Amino acid sequence: MQFNPKISVVTVVYNAKPLLEKTILSVISQSYLNIEYLIIDGGSDDGTLELAEHYQSQIALILSGKDNGIYDAMNKSLKNATGDYILFLNAGDELYDKDTLKKVFATKANADVYYGNTAVMNAVGEVIGDRRLKPPAVMDWKSLRHGMCVSHQSFIAKRLLCDFYNVDYRIAADIDWVINVLKQSESTVNTGIYISKFLAGGTSHHHQRFAWMERFRIMTKHYGLVATLWNHFYILLRYPLHKLTKKSMT
Repeated sequence: MQFNPKISVVTVVYNAKPLLEKTILSVISQSYLNIEYLIIDGGSDDGTLELAEHYQSQIALILSGKDNGIYDAMNKSLKNATGDYILFLNAGDELYDKDTLKKVFATKANADVYYGNTAVMNAVGEVIGDRRLKPPAVMDWKSLRHGMCVSHQSFIAKRLLCDFYNVDYRIAADIDWVINVLKQSESTVNTGIYISKFLAGGTSHHHQRFAWMERFRIMTKHYGLVATLWNHFYILLRYPLHKLTKKSMT
């Protein structure tokens, strides 16, 4: 039998009207039909909500109201999502093509986690390369010890394995969340395809020093202080090498 689970795709947005429509279109144009699409808006006043409501007939839930940041909004979606799996796709990001989700669930039935590659887009929507860190062939919770090797937008998890985001982290809670999901996972599948197109920039990019501090706290919690210090030494050596060889796109 064909594996046809319901997937909840979530877009958290706040005052991002110029970015949102392409994201919506990439979801509602999927050839895979068993999609529950949720848009969680933080109380936008720039026309974002009105744009979402234009597509209301193809969106399962539009929830708007003040929140305490992106991870609080994501927790709202976890309370409301009813899919077997969940994927977070931020405003400005897109599913890679119209058959992406169909391809994902054709790889293997009933995996705990599906993941894949991520392309990087510039502000006008042009693909400018691949994300710097590549997903490993086989992934478990220890795979993130050298950094976020899989993009949040290319990570599809069983909803029952998804705990709430730790809102004590303001920028890097997604790393903590992914590690926690992987700790509970018994089967992860590298789909071998591009799952998403990621818009370069974002909160962690603009607050890089604070993001690094949070990531260090998270890595220490999961991997221990000594291992984290050693891993960050490796990361610091690797980063300029990528810049020098122009392999890094984000």
